[in-house]
Amino acid sequence: MASGKSSKASRNKARNSVVTQRSTPWGLIAGVLVVVLFAGAIFGYAVYKNNENSAAQDALAAYTPSDTNRDPSAQIAGVVTDNYTGSGQGHVVGPTRVAYTHTPPFGGDHDQYWAACTGIVYPTAVRQENLVHSLEHGAVWIAYNPDQVSGAALDTLSAKVDGQPYTVMAPYPGLDQPISLQAWNHQLKLSDANDPRIDQFITALRRNQYNYPEIGATCQALGPGAFDQDNPPAFEPTPGVAEINGGTIVAERGAGTTGGTMPDPTTGGQ
Repeated sequence: MASGKSSKASRNKARNSVVTQRSTPWGLIAGVLVVVLFAGAIFGYAVYKNNENSAAQDALAAYTPSDTNRDPSAQIAGVVTDNYTGSGQGHVVGPTRVAYTHTPPFGGDHDQYWAACTGIVYPTAVRQENLVHSLEHGAVWIAYNPDQVSGAALDTLSAKVDGQPYTVMAPYPGLDQPISLQAWNHQLKLSDANDPRIDQFITALRRNQYNYPEIGATCQALGPGAFDQDNPPAFEPTPGVAEINGGTIVAERGAGTTGGTMPDPTTGGQ
């Protein structure tokens, strides 16, 4: 009898053990924990990125133009300046070229038609006389040496331009530095696409009303017959000053005409 009772007790104990194991859904608990931890990680990352973006915006605030800080680029190490205001704003007509004294140029006489600068990343080098006109309209032009900038670095630069108003980018063969930024009267040459001075320069000078001549001028392309952004005029190296002949090659200051059939400045600038 004792043996039978012992066997029955053992069977009951085993049955209760199975019931107990089945009543604890460890798999479900583990799944819920994974979901909670994943959601927490996503939330934490979102908070981190938001703080990071806020910090970046705060860091750029000092480079925003104002009545009391008209040229914030003066705070940026390496910026080179010139003064083309009041001179060097004449127009030439292709194929006439301008013997610029800076490479790439950032002011002076230029083509009568501006290069489209509505956040366009040109895959091929563009005639610089057209790009200088874009600077006159308040754009920032990022030039890069195609032999030195590619891959992730090129992607980084493109992301700063693509779709951004009054910004344009194009390769510049033979550039003496990997990267060069131009705004009217200003230039900054760099070697690293992640250099924080790129964002500082753009913040300080893109459409800086205290800096460029043609306030309110458009960056939209005029189209075939003027400037066709899908088929832009090709880049040509800057001719030397000794090549100036007053015809096909002119000086950068005051050699171009200010007349001709220009667009109305109230609708498109000159």
